[in-house]
Amino acid sequence: MKVLLFNPRSAKTKPRIPNSILSIAAAIEGLYGYVIVDGNLETDPWQKINSYLATGEYGYFGCTCMPGPQLRQAIPISKQIRSLYPAVKIIWGGYFPSNQPKVVLLSGFVDVIVNGPGEKCFPALLQALENGESFTTIPNLIYKSEQGIIKTGKDELYDQDALPRLPYETLNNFYPLRRYLGKTYLGTRTIAYHSSMGCPFKCSFCAVVPIYNARWRGKSAQLIYEDIKYLKDKHGGNAIEFHDNNFFVSEKRTVEFSKLIQPENMIWWGEGRIDTIDKYSDHSLQLMRASGCKMIFFGAETGNDEILKRMDKGGTQSSAQIRAFAGRMAKFDIIPEYSFVLGTPGDTPEQVMKQIDQDIAFIKEIKQINPKTEIIIYLYSPVPTEGSELYKKVLESGFHFPDKLEDWISPHWENFDLRKNPLTPWLTPEMVDKIQDFETVLNSYYPTVSDIRLTGFKRSIMRNLSAVRYKTGLYWKPYELKILQLLWKYRQPEIEGF
Repeated sequence: MKVLLFNPRSAKTKPRIPNSILSIAAAIEGLYGYVIVDGNLETDPWQKINSYLATGEYGYFGCTCMPGPQLRQAIPISKQIRSLYPAVKIIWGGYFPSNQPKVVLLSGFVDVIVNGPGEKCFPALLQALENGESFTTIPNLIYKSEQGIIKTGKDELYDQDALPRLPYETLNNFYPLRRYLGKTYLGTRTIAYHSSMGCPFKCSFCAVVPIYNARWRGKSAQLIYEDIKYLKDKHGGNAIEFHDNNFFVSEKRTVEFSKLIQPENMIWWGEGRIDTIDKYSDHSLQLMRASGCKMIFFGAETGNDEILKRMDKGGTQSSAQIRAFAGRMAKFDIIPEYSFVLGTPGDTPEQVMKQIDQDIAFIKEIKQINPKTEIIIYLYSPVPTEGSELYKKVLESGFHFPDKLEDWISPHWENFDLRKNPLTPWLTPEMVDKIQDFETVLNSYYPTVSDIRLTGFKRSIMRNLSAVRYKTGLYWKPYELKILQLLWKYRQPEIEGF
């Protein structure tokens, strides 16, 4: 039986190379026939999916699923398949089912969850299903049995260089690869690339932690370079987004890659930790910038050291380091993209509001130190990280996730996944309004450089119109700024990327 691999729509514009689906395709290449359906490039993906399944040749439906927008297609399409093609085995992978296995499996239309890397467990699962064998010994799986929800053991993180290369040309047969290389702040044909798995830290608000448990393994700099060089020469890629959870774990690997990529004249971006890259030498940072590293995303989270500790950030990150590092990045002309998580639980409403005010003041201080610092603001959304102090406090507050899978695609829970509507008992409407109003003013006074559609004239209008509010702290109900941002379709990187 053949396999249908589905990548649900994740963004309204600028589809990225579906690396997660391609890694599974690479694992079954030559073993099982397969097709790829990308919801980002289909007006109606169900029409194409149904046309494949109607042939009777497909016994397996594999779907990757991140929290948020992908659920809007993953849920109804999986439900429709179960109704019309009950013999088809439905297998979900990605952060959402790994973090919410109970609600996914009790839905009745998902058979098995791939819990983490699927390069080895997915083909092993297909073989077991084909032969009617038990898969209790196959690692990285979650499934429902008479005994309840079963989680099999975690497999090692694989040698990334030993895994099969992604089948870019096979993808190109289904969808022209050029359609995935979109225009961004980084370049006109931006490559989305994933060079490592996991992260060596255990932040209690991060969806990666329950899956990888503080483990990380990356491809070699040489292999990364060879893949990027191929996509540049063959398909015209001229910029790179590294979608790793933590690209910069190894200074040696980063430096080696920087040396290799420098002659290619490609701008690139990745995600890292402040306390990791702050240990890099000045020479390494200079080399990174010379190689095309233009911006790095960092989880600053908060200016409160006590909350940083409660978040279990690990490492050595502190408010003093966050300040100093913003200044250090300015010397190398690398833009630090700082994300902050506002609205974490406190003992009293007064304490929560006080912390929101302190973080707003801290963000403005960072902008004084290095005005080029990009600021991303999230409302704290709980992640089911067992054993963490933060999640324990969340449960004590009375918060709970939906009991029914379909409820996750209601508007308020979708916004929860985008960290725009927390649905948390300790945050009052007044608190949420204060955070969002400040964000509107901040984005007007310092519009993101990554919105390439925003002209200099529009930036000037927004900055002048928001100046009094920003300087005096009068953030309340900035309707005039909201209207401008809506009219000009201001692009928020935390929702749609570059």
